[in-house]
Amino acid sequence: MYWFVAKIVYQIICGKGEHLPQFDEQLRLISAINKQEAWKKALQIGEQEQYAFKNQREELVEWRFINVPELYTLDDLKDGMELYSRVEEPENASSYVALLQMKAAQLQSQKSFELNV
Repeated sequence: MYWFVAKIVYQIICGKGEHLPQFDEQLRLISAINKQEAWKKALQIGEQEQYAFKNQREELVEWRFINVPELYTLDDLKDGMELYSRVEEPENASSYVALLQMKAAQLQSQKSFELNV
């Protein structure tokens, strides 16, 4: 068996979809005997985990599976290895950095961070 990282993409649609387009890109760890099996497993996950619900305004919110656009073989798992990289180009760099610092502080302050979980 080999390990793979698959990018599974969903489109998030609220109501009639009259909003800024939103997509959720998820990285999933897949165990498979080859790349073709890993791709099929990623497709199954994408299809099975689509869902819809009603928000507080009774609008339908859908997570529609788009596809698996990327699949990488993890030849050798190493501590600290890079799994994914994406360059962000925010409109406001200061706000972006502040958001990252706030999220890091919240993570550090969580009790589960101190446990061996």
